[in-house]
Amino acid sequence: MKKLYSSVTGIDQGSVQLFSDFEDDGEMWSGQGDRERWMPVEFSEPFKTVPAVFISLQLLDLHTGANHRTVTVAENITETGFDAVLRTWGDTRIARATAAWMAIGEVKGDEDWDIDYGS
Repeated sequence: MKKLYSSVTGIDQGSVQLFSDFEDDGEMWSGQGDRERWMPVEFSEPFKTVPAVFISLQLLDLHTGANHRTVTVAENITETGFDAVLRTWGDTRIARATAAWMAIGEVKGDEDWDIDYGS
């Protein structure tokens, strides 16, 4: 469980197009076997600590003649952003994919102080 110690909690959210491989016959559409796509996402403002990130598929355009195999995760989460990752394998053919995400965590409040004691 993630515990928040700040008096101010922030929620940031958005969506990101992970890829569109149908038009140019990209590897997610025409490939076979293990494949993955990484897309960096930047928060609208930094969190005070590393937030919890929820990610889900918002759009998944698949070929109907192949099995549906996907994993969508948030990796490398920091105070400023994360990588949205979609993985597939086997004969799955994905034309395009978009992920929706939400980050929840501690943020700096208006009354928080930045004290620079110098060197």
